Amino acid sequence: MTTTHPLLQRLRLPAVASPMFIASSVELVVAQCKAGIVGSFPALNARPAAALDAWIDAIEQQLAAHDATHPHAPAAPYAVNLILHKTNDRLAADLATCVRRRVPIVITSVGNPAAVVEAVHRYGGLVFHDVVNQRHARKAAQAGVDGLILVCAGAGGHAGRLSPFALVGEVKQWFSGLVLLGGAITRGDDILAAQAMGADLAYMGTRFLAATEANITPAYRQAVLDAPAEGIVYTDLFSGVHANYLRSSVATAGYDPDALPDRGAAEEDFGSESMAKAKVWRDIWSAGQGVGSIGEAEGTAAIAARLQREYGEARVRLGFAAV
Repeated sequence: MTTTHPLLQRLRLPAVASPMFIASSVELVVAQCKAGIVGSFPALNARPAAALDAWIDAIEQQLAAHDATHPHAPAAPYAVNLILHKTNDRLAADLATCVRRRVPIVITSVGNPAAVVEAVHRYGGLVFHDVVNQRHARKAAQAGVDGLILVCAGAGGHAGRLSPFALVGEVKQWFSGLVLLGGAITRGDDILAAQAMGADLAYMGTRFLAATEANITPAYRQAVLDAPAEGIVYTDLFSGVHANYLRSSVATAGYDPDALPDRGAAEEDFGSESMAKAKVWRDIWSAGQGVGSIGEAEGTAAIAARLQREYGEARVRLGFAAV
């Protein structure tokens, strides 16, 4: 592993599973952590807000039980994602819960993470922040985050337009913290490629949509399995921020994927209640361009084992020591 922070020494694969709205369940997070990958979920997945404490309790109890019976393969830490946008009326309560429960890693998105950094650092936790360009990266670094998540072209959900080759190279010139890279990373080979570019950890979401523990409908899972890279559309129409969605779900919802208008200057909407009820979050499905590398639905343990094998084979192919 290239990371030295004590919280990350339990990783058996240099990867963080990204928090996926609705899809990231307690079961998925626990399975990811048991497999040696950082598992994460959006705080907004626990509804109502009071349920967040119960979710954290369930995750911690199951991981503690795993560690007691697997002392030589302890679970990786878990992370909770907080949306910082002003429309999220749960932010203060969710942050207070994370601080009280001393959540190991907090992933922040869409806003200034300074207050979260101050609160989480008091108890020794880590804060990683999503960015899609240099401007956002520098603002987050000034706020004191421990890691920058570079969400590049091809990532599922809200994603940037930049090539990872461009964004990683620029950020590494001035940022000394952890660099996480997201964007169509679905194979062990991709994880090694991310490290070769200078990233410390891969950031993977879409790969786990096909996991049997993911909280999505069978139709959504099948759409992920059926889609090629060209089956993804990139638009700001549905949330006010550009994101990648499954083309088939956009068409099924009654839109023409080839003639989607720009939303323009309309207000972004990340409010907890609106996210739970809005059609986009239920019927228009997010996924990244890495869907074409996903061939079957299987459990998280099997996915992690496949990634580990592919990662090791890629290292050997390039003349590195096996892991």
